[in-house]
Amino acid sequence: MKLDAFPDARSTLTGLKAQGARVAILSNDSPGMLSAAVKSAGIAELCDAVLSVDTVRLYKPRPEAYALVTSQFGIDPQDVVFVSSNRWDIMGAATFGFRPVWINRSGNPDEYKDKPPLQVLRDLSALLSLTM
Repeated sequence: MKLDAFPDARSTLTGLKAQGARVAILSNDSPGMLSAAVKSAGIAELCDAVLSVDTVRLYKPRPEAYALVTSQFGIDPQDVVFVSSNRWDIMGAATFGFRPVWINRSGNPDEYKDKPPLQVLRDLSALLSLTM
């Protein structure tokens, strides 16, 4: 099975890396699935880390899952711009203290108004001009 990334993913990740950003994936998927997906999408070399919640055996939106990022990079939650298309994931990231950006490609309604994202974008390419 081949999973393609959205057309704007590779160019956006390349641009973020050129700006000096460290890029990671944090997923509820297993390490094997993540490895296959990243390889299939052709973005492995653009990722500084690919993190699976399997190591903590708790799924996002549990704080222990988001703590994998801060532990991996030795940074505080407020130093992380967290990007997701899943609104529940943005809620969890906001609760943890990340600076969340919701990629809302379809214009979905906001289900978690009490934990808003800092930004709502229509696609990943808008991340390149984002100032946070």
